[in-house]
Amino acid sequence: MNHLKLDYRISLLRAAAFHGTSHQAAMVFQVIVPKQVRNFKIGRHRLEFVYQNPTIFRHVNQADWLDSLKTDAGFAKVAGIELTLLDCARYFHKVAGISGLAQIIKDLGGQANSSKLAKIAAYYENSSVRRLGYLLERVGHIRQSNVLHTFVKKAKTVVLLNPSVKYLTEGLTQLHDKVPKWMLIINEPVEIDY
Repeated sequence: MNHLKLDYRISLLRAAAFHGTSHQAAMVFQVIVPKQVRNFKIGRHRLEFVYQNPTIFRHVNQADWLDSLKTDAGFAKVAGIELTLLDCARYFHKVAGISGLAQIIKDLGGQANSSKLAKIAAYYENSSVRRLGYLLERVGHIRQSNVLHTFVKKAKTVVLLNPSVKYLTEGLTQLHDKVPKWMLIINEPVEIDY
């Protein structure tokens, strides 16, 4: 990344594995960057670059919210637990969907520092924060979930837990459970290994 003169952080599945989640096998290094970069392979290793808005990236890629990963070439920046959880909630489609996200939250959510989680969450989309809060509550990490509940008051609309599921008719969304506390429609079953 020095060659590209580009700041970065390792996150998502690789960061979750670094922090101790054992359910997700990270077959790819997922790196969040503030610029569009093409994915590539180095030998057997795949690097996937995930774009994040440069302004948001600059605010959240702070030393206090990052950890270090020792590599053959030195140390690499890796998202801390709180930043990993928020990145996974934002880019849930890159971590095996909603159930993959729920598993990561179950494994790591209890280790998250609540005040740090709330500070970082201020820079993420409200729907992603609500998704994270709901899943934290669902797996029993109540202290971490409670600090995210303040974001619901800023929400203007009820959103789908999985916004990538599109319905042919608007009426089908009425068939799903609603969670008024989080202003979410649970349009996909959440499966977690215990």
